[in-house]
Amino acid sequence: MSFSAIELHPTLLKGVDELGFTTPTPIQSHAIPPGLEGRDLLASAATGSGKTAAFLLPILHRLVDLPRGTTRALVLAPTRELALQLLEDLRALARYTGIKAAAVYGGVGMGPQVTAFRRGVDVIIATPGRLLDHFQQGHSPLSGLQYLVLDEADRMLDMGFLPDIRRVLRHVPKPKQTFFFSATMPRPIEVLTREILRNPVKISLQRRAAPAAGVSQALYPVPGKRKGALLVECLKDGRIDDALVFTRTKHRADRVCKLLVRNGIAAERIHGNRSQPQRTKALAGFKAGKYRVLVATDIAARGIDVEALGHVVNFDVPNVPEDYIHRVGRTGRAELTGNAITLVAPEEESNVGQIERAVGSKIPRERLEGFSYATSSAEGPLEVPRAKHIAAIRARRAPRRKRAA
Repeated sequence: MSFSAIELHPTLLKGVDELGFTTPTPIQSHAIPPGLEGRDLLASAATGSGKTAAFLLPILHRLVDLPRGTTRALVLAPTRELALQLLEDLRALARYTGIKAAAVYGGVGMGPQVTAFRRGVDVIIATPGRLLDHFQQGHSPLSGLQYLVLDEADRMLDMGFLPDIRRVLRHVPKPKQTFFFSATMPRPIEVLTREILRNPVKISLQRRAAPAAGVSQALYPVPGKRKGALLVECLKDGRIDDALVFTRTKHRADRVCKLLVRNGIAAERIHGNRSQPQRTKALAGFKAGKYRVLVATDIAARGIDVEALGHVVNFDVPNVPEDYIHRVGRTGRAELTGNAITLVAPEEESNVGQIERAVGSKIPRERLEGFSYATSSAEGPLEVPRAKHIAAIRARRAPRRKRAA
């Protein structure tokens, strides 16, 4: 089936054609027809499968011929990055329709967002926390709401947003149609679907959560103190061209980024301590090729969509298999190919075992020939333990307290 065979509004087909899309992905071919019929959807599909267009196209089709000036669709997303990516995708699909959309998220001023609510843009894409802030201040009644999307619902659960989602649902009218997308279906998410969906069409394109078929995976066992050196060597020897590198903490992201820059590798970082303008600038620079490497915490795992991203590197093995799947899902998107490399310290082997059981296969182990895996006494840890870091700060402040006394 081609997009031209789907009865979408001609202005939408023009946008789809201009984007170079000819054949729907499996999730799109399963979701768009019932979505056009007005059915609620409950979909579980691999990240990077094209699900954004699967829920946006039916909604945009319904909105094209309606009068402007009323917000009729709300999309809830877990992170700022994902909200902005969804806005970018919507604008590309709807470029010939006249449909307007806005993203509502924290870390920036509320003024432009208030204006969007007052003007009644057709679609609001929001993170739950910031949307509730607007509700509390009376900016966003959304009384004309007809369509609701919960995207990456399991990630919102992981981030503790489930109570916020329930509060949002109490503030808005019951929609005519709801789209519920989640890569995995933990029990609290299943309970929520039963509460808000009406006789939904259920779409599950994979029996087990796993990275996309086009992703080549490899593990590199390495002492923890040599991870930075191994990453630098892989970048310098051409094994890795561009990469999204995931770390366990914000502090490690900063340290890894500085290490790469010291070694002549263009890199930036993105995490929760960076301001929204800094995060936006870093992501834009990575997409434009200004930086070879973007170092990130898991805040970016669901919101970064970089066309033809070559590599994802797990500098730290994630604690839960679902995070591994979503990190790796940043490459090999939309049926393209990609590579996922995980640097594994001995103490992380148990987490690797959990990941392999979750994806249902052993991940090949590789070794970089010519690289020295031996650690030296001169090499310090990449990250100072929190207790030790606090003790050092107190020790530095003690002489000043004595002088003040």
